[in-house]
Amino acid sequence: MHRAMVFQSLFLLPLLFSLTTATATAKRLRTIPRLSPIGPRVWLDHPDQILGESVREDLETFFYNQTLDHFNYRPESYDTFLQRYLINSKYWGGANARAPILVYLGAEAPIDEDLDAVGFLVDTAVEFSSLLVYLEHRYYGKSIPFGSREEALKNASTLGYFNSAQAIADYAAIIIHIKKTLQAKDSPVIVIGGSYGGMLASWFRLKYPHIALGALASSAPVLYFDDITPQYGYYALVSKDFRGASETCYQTIRKSWEEIDEVASKPDGLSILSKKFKTCNPLTDASELKNHLDSTYASAAQYNKPPTYPVNKVCGGIDGGGFGDDLLGRVFGGLVAYKGNRSCYVNEPTNQSETSVGWRWQTCSEMVIPIGYGNDSMFPPDPFDLKAYIEDCKSLYNVTPRFHWVTTYYGGHNIRLILQRFASNIIFSNGLRDPYSSGGVLENISDTVVAVKTVNGSHCLDILFAKETDPEWLVAQRKTEIKIIKEWINKYYADLSRF
Repeated sequence: MHRAMVFQSLFLLPLLFSLTTATATAKRLRTIPRLSPIGPRVWLDHPDQILGESVREDLETFFYNQTLDHFNYRPESYDTFLQRYLINSKYWGGANARAPILVYLGAEAPIDEDLDAVGFLVDTAVEFSSLLVYLEHRYYGKSIPFGSREEALKNASTLGYFNSAQAIADYAAIIIHIKKTLQAKDSPVIVIGGSYGGMLASWFRLKYPHIALGALASSAPVLYFDDITPQYGYYALVSKDFRGASETCYQTIRKSWEEIDEVASKPDGLSILSKKFKTCNPLTDASELKNHLDSTYASAAQYNKPPTYPVNKVCGGIDGGGFGDDLLGRVFGGLVAYKGNRSCYVNEPTNQSETSVGWRWQTCSEMVIPIGYGNDSMFPPDPFDLKAYIEDCKSLYNVTPRFHWVTTYYGGHNIRLILQRFASNIIFSNGLRDPYSSGGVLENISDTVVAVKTVNGSHCLDILFAKETDPEWLVAQRKTEIKIIKEWINKYYADLSRF
């Protein structure tokens, strides 16, 4: 039985890293959702993007001559590449006032994507009189080693410098450079990130406490490694979100997988499914359809934010019966409600993006997040298979994933016991409707390593641009985070005057 890694572009964006088994028609493709603060742009209303475009004129772009390898002293380690960062100094109180510096840590995408949606820095800039800095992750966007993307991604030898430890070392070097250039030695730095970037923010504070005074880690599933978090947590929460929206919707989805397999088993079954779901190309296996639906439901739950609330949209389409009262007609209605009227819906022709290529390497090297499907979900049970995962990655790169490396290097086991005395000044923020919150820090670890959570929140919602229509609980969450950061900064100023 042959297994292969499949990386797909879904919703016109490479949202999900897909680990797939190309077997019988009845086999569902495994998907490991990508970590990103930004959801799929499949809806008509995108106020975040409009707000982001309006502040771009205040940004100035720079490039830092970055060291290729921070941790070795071989001749090639001293090679350099240009790493992009952007600065907004419009609101800064200046170095003489020791005004703070808010630094956004880019993640698995070009930094441009986050500029259009992540508004926490701009929204709080006046209040903090802060300098705003946005750092791009190595191997993404315009921050490419080895002279070109083709060369950088050529093989495991060139990709070997592509990891989180090198990334946060990059960020440390750039922050030191900026503070030196601006003569802002005493300006406190707060690092901010979402999802994978939130992980980087928390890890940065742990590894570089002399550079960052504190960190806001939004929707960072730092506990979704090894066996710290039950592997079924993600899809259990996806299912809970849908069940909370509509019991009939939940039951329809739960029953649909078997129905898809039954139809697909008929002589002309794949043709029937292709017509039923208006696929862009004829289905060659039922797993194409099931994987697409799986990813749709996961993404809707992960980014279930106001005002669109995509889980409600999907369930409204399923329960509405606008495409027939039969089971699969209702499921198709949910797909249409989610994506709008289109000429076709499944297996759209798309180009593989740099994010899908980059995230594929990251998840095959160190970012091994074991997500499986349990019995308590609306999906067929399918446990995470580490052995098969390893073989897939070896077939792609001839490299074995370091399954335990994240917890070895950054920690995670017994996090309360370890961090209550070792760490300080970290906010772990989560929305409990976000499936990745199952791997997040949800309880305070100490007085200064705190959890800020909302019952109705979704993935990275707190760091997106604030809007007048935001619900009160979201406004309150951001106010709490700002209050905590102010306390860190004020204490720092008090300590600075004494020392």
